[in-house]
Amino acid sequence: MTDLPLDQVRTLLAVVDEGTFDAAAAALHVTPSAVSQRVKALEQRTGRVLLLRTKPVRPTESGEIVVRFARQLARLERDTRSELGMSGVGEPTRVTVAVNADSLATWFLPALTRVPRDPPFCFELHREDETRTAELLREGLVMAAVTSLPDAVTGCSVRPLGSLRYFAAASPGFAAAFLDGAPPAEALTRAPVVTFDRRDDLQDAFVRRLRRGPDGASRLRHAVPTSEGFLDAVVAGLGWGMVPEVQAGHLLTSGRLISLAPQHPFDVPLFWQQWKLDSPALAAVATAVAATAARTLRS
Repeated sequence: MTDLPLDQVRTLLAVVDEGTFDAAAAALHVTPSAVSQRVKALEQRTGRVLLLRTKPVRPTESGEIVVRFARQLARLERDTRSELGMSGVGEPTRVTVAVNADSLATWFLPALTRVPRDPPFCFELHREDETRTAELLREGLVMAAVTSLPDAVTGCSVRPLGSLRYFAAASPGFAAAFLDGAPPAEALTRAPVVTFDRRDDLQDAFVRRLRRGPDGASRLRHAVPTSEGFLDAVVAGLGWGMVPEVQAGHLLTSGRLISLAPQHPFDVPLFWQQWKLDSPALAAVATAVAATAARTLRS
């Protein structure tokens, strides 16, 4: 048998979302035994282990494929009900999107305001680094993502949005104290640096490009995990950092920040990836995102 019984697929999704078999049973109004039997039957049918029985449970790589299918199926069901007039009165359309922090702080929220409000939308945004947002899409946790990866995730379409331009910047006082006229390619390997978190590689990538070598930024670094806080930390002189042009342009113009290597901007290409579904909701969001990106990002 090669078909996937929908009750079993929905049960697997419930277990993943709720975290335990007991919680999934309560959500589905069935017994925990019924949940366990459905999951086992689906694993036997597919010939693969779909769940890691941890706390909370986690899908295996094969399980992620089925979970993504379950979420897409739920999306299609909601769209079909809406088109048939079977949705509850005022029931919003839920759209889940993964987006990087700098896009979220600059151009992405204005894009969502361009989405038509009839029918009403309910957005659930997941903030993640642009190099990792595609992972949430691959795992089926979101329907669409702003990502720096141009290769389409399986089952998804991809379209370029433009590039988010960054400049290496610091406060004038910081530059005077730590750079002291030294070439940026040398000084930035020693000067304190601000990063978003431990996985943030943008500052290191800039220094490696500037030096044309393997050495990155200084190991003396401060992690500030919000886009606004990151910029405030650079303005305050805590360290230097890569700041988005669309967010910090007025600070560079006013002199509160200075560009450390103005002839070397750093462009991060961004792409929109979404499930390959004939979904009016996804189409409306994609159109609004592409239009706003075209006006805000560099082509």
